[in-house]
Amino acid sequence: MINEFMKKLDKIKSKIKELYIYREMLFTLVIKEIKVKYKGSILGFFWSLGNPLLMLIVYSIVFSFIMRIKIKNYAIFLFVALLPWNYFTSSILQASGSLIYNSSLIKKIYFPREILPLTAVFVNLINYLLSLLILIPALIIFKIKITFSILAFPLILLTQTLLLIGISLLVSIGNVYFRDLAHIIEIFITIWFFLTPVIYPLEMIPEKFKSLFMLNPAVHIIEGYRNIFFYGTWPKWQNLGYLFLISCIFVIFSFYFFEKFQKGIAEEI
Repeated sequence: MINEFMKKLDKIKSKIKELYIYREMLFTLVIKEIKVKYKGSILGFFWSLGNPLLMLIVYSIVFSFIMRIKIKNYAIFLFVALLPWNYFTSSILQASGSLIYNSSLIKKIYFPREILPLTAVFVNLINYLLSLLILIPALIIFKIKITFSILAFPLILLTQTLLLIGISLLVSIGNVYFRDLAHIIEIFITIWFFLTPVIYPLEMIPEKFKSLFMLNPAVHIIEGYRNIFFYGTWPKWQNLGYLFLISCIFVIFSFYFFEKFQKGIAEEI
């Protein structure tokens, strides 16, 4: 059993090396997707900043003058969580159709098929990082103190990205063999949204259900961002550490699962 496990691990190492060799293709596809997204628009790439800015303005008006949520600076409270949540949802939804939508490319040339779902993740990673150009000034404008806890940002982002890579690999290959998966994912994301403290604080969850909510990995990610950006406190290191290790193992499993089923992609699409 140990020998079999080591063989599987060697295959994954070989696949990662192959992805490194094809890194320029990955970079090219990411740039291409970003250019295509803003092609023909007057503002072009600046829409990547305009969208989160418009979100922030709308939230500020709605929650300050209409709904009047009792949480101080609720617009920022929500904004801090919605940006990484959009990173979650956009990556998963785009990755789920990445193999099917690029069927002509898959049939023409050989390249590691993992590049396609990875492209979806990295495109949305760049969009999220760009949205920080709106978030950071907004924190200053709303007089929310930026502390040294912001130094934990790279670890939270890395953990989220690893988790997304694992999910994206699974949904992309799964959607090839089971086309209804795309519709199921949309329903799942809606349910997932309400089970994650994006629009409400974690403290609102009844104590008897909190242990179940904590099994949701997105809870730790969203709370981590909210801690460092909104509350100015360090994330809960133990929870984040466990999630980071689980995400690493999950990525390895996802690469193995993808590799096992990718041979029949060309025929299925």
